[in-house]
Amino acid sequence: MKKRILGVLALLLVLTACGSKKEVQELRVYSWGEFIDKNVISEFEDKFNAKVIYEEYNSNEQMYNKLQDGSKYDVLVPSDYMIQRLHEEDMIQKLDYSKIPNYENVLPSLKNRQFDPKNEYSVPYFWGNVGILYNKNNVDMKDLESQGWEILVNTKYKDRLYFYDSERDAFMIALKALGYSANSSDEKELNEAYEWLVQMLETMNPIYSMDDTIDNMRNGIKDLAVVYSGDATWIISENPDMDYYQPQQGTNNWIDGLVVPKNSPNPDLAHEWINFMLEKETAIANTTEVGYTSPIQEAIDEVSTNGGIYEGISSYVTRLGFEKDEEFHYDEALKALMTDLWTRVKV
Repeated sequence: MKKRILGVLALLLVLTACGSKKEVQELRVYSWGEFIDKNVISEFEDKFNAKVIYEEYNSNEQMYNKLQDGSKYDVLVPSDYMIQRLHEEDMIQKLDYSKIPNYENVLPSLKNRQFDPKNEYSVPYFWGNVGILYNKNNVDMKDLESQGWEILVNTKYKDRLYFYDSERDAFMIALKALGYSANSSDEKELNEAYEWLVQMLETMNPIYSMDDTIDNMRNGIKDLAVVYSGDATWIISENPDMDYYQPQQGTNNWIDGLVVPKNSPNPDLAHEWINFMLEKETAIANTTEVGYTSPIQEAIDEVSTNGGIYEGISSYVTRLGFEKDEEFHYDEALKALMTDLWTRVKV
């Protein structure tokens, strides 16, 4: 009888323990490919008793189209102009900064930007610009300095170029090469940019690519590539024959930010994720893994000074305040025109 009572008590204790165990929460994150240290995901899951479903995209437009299909996520990592669009279309919610105390660690220079002037809807995740990765042994520095973006139509380098398969970046480069604003909506200027891109295609035989540029340039397959500064940083750390140039005609300064969609199934846990991304150790792990510049100064210092993994690599901390550099703005009519012209270039 005594054994039976003890057995029943033991069973009750087990059932009570099981009943008191917190239910695992689910967090759905949709972000760029190769944009996080995967160990960080496991750490978050352990800390918050969560299951993170982490999906990846390769363009802002792919992400936007997925949202239009009705897919629901808790956290997105769009670029500045897409953050602007999502806000204007009422697709993201204001953040509760009382739940993001680590926001105080974010560099002041990354706040109050045009796409989110009151810092209401987004938190910086990575930042940088677009430039030219080049092989120091095979590309003449004098050509880069005298031509800037025009080196991409210098037939001396024919068959030696990777170019982003990105309409916004493509037209930014062509517009800047021609002396125009990256946000120009003037049809005459955009048509000139179209002709510039056609000339590049017909005379240079570029390879249009995205993520595969990274491994190919690390292996020295070609001598020139249009790249984001973070990709340049990682490539240069793997292949010291490579270096990074920021054209004097100007370029795009970008910020990719963390936002919470209006239809997020778990906004509270989304805020925990954002705050966790801004912790010093998390930021160091992410920036070390992917090479993109952290919004946290302590993380920047850890990897770029005093023997850090990216010490001496110019692309890690790109220029700020250069008068010809611009943020992208969202303009629906401009987007439609660029899409049409870019399709015609590639055809």
